[in-house]
Amino acid sequence: MPKFKLEYIWLDGYTPVPNLRGKTQIKEFDTFPTLEQLPLWGFDGSSTMQAEGSSSDCVLKPVAVYPDSTRNNGAIVMCEVMMPDGVTPHPSNTRATILDDEDAWFGFEQEYFIVEDGRPLGFPKGGGYPDPQGEYYCGAGYKNVGDIARQIVEEHLEICLDAGINHEGINAEVAKGQWEFQVFGKGSKKAADQIWVARYLLVRLCESYGVDIEFHCKPLKGDWNGSGMHANFSTKHLREVGGKEYFEKLMAAFEKNCEEHIAAYGPDNHLRLTGLHETQSIDQFSWGIADRGASIRVPHSFANNDWKGYLEDRRPNSQGDPYQIASRILKTIAEVPTA
Repeated sequence: MPKFKLEYIWLDGYTPVPNLRGKTQIKEFDTFPTLEQLPLWGFDGSSTMQAEGSSSDCVLKPVAVYPDSTRNNGAIVMCEVMMPDGVTPHPSNTRATILDDEDAWFGFEQEYFIVEDGRPLGFPKGGGYPDPQGEYYCGAGYKNVGDIARQIVEEHLEICLDAGINHEGINAEVAKGQWEFQVFGKGSKKAADQIWVARYLLVRLCESYGVDIEFHCKPLKGDWNGSGMHANFSTKHLREVGGKEYFEKLMAAFEKNCEEHIAAYGPDNHLRLTGLHETQSIDQFSWGIADRGASIRVPHSFANNDWKGYLEDRRPNSQGDPYQIASRILKTIAEVPTA
């Protein structure tokens, strides 16, 4: 019976942004294990800001499993953190109580910087700055993307596809050393799980290249783009019924809940949502057709199709928790009657 390497990963208790943690156990299975076959597993919560040393037990509950092609008989096991009883969600468990709906589809655009010795990859090693942004977006050639960045993002893409993650694309982004990948999922939990696993696979991959991933939404001060995690979303009603009147009521609900959205969309967004670099100011709400500077970008395909399809919330940032982002969007949609 083959032995499988099960990498249990979870979100720790650090705030405002949790870290991804992982540890491996070896189990025997006839074939690649199903989720139902995976056991609960304990860990020391006092080392992850999730328990006191005098009562340190926490429990990992598997919620999704993915093949890990970087290991023989490998698996990545996404987990929720539970209290010692294995049933009660830990206070840091942001997944357990979110709204979920398989008819709600989410596409997350995860931006990030690859950094070496604390500076974005491709920045002069002796200090200073590269040429201003302009040619880097979807760029090619050493002067635009360097020597190892594309190798990293291509390898990450292959690992994600091997894992069954619904990875939809990659591209170099506007700033030097900045990249993006996109993940689509049906249901907020499924989409968010896959973003977290893709993040984990990316940071783990970079260990072998001697570089790190910077998810902070504005690592470069000045005239450089920050990093977002734009959330494309639709519901069955938006896709099949829509209508201008429903859309306008939905945008009114988004405007009313603007502060609640910002609170859930990732820390330090005030550094990124300044009204510059294709963003709306953090204290304002707007929507616009094909407007990358709006809070909600409305695709031409939506407006030209009787106001049906998907919408893009451009405010979530690159270090946001996709569980909370998706749940906040669904809560606002639920406020608007469909009949």
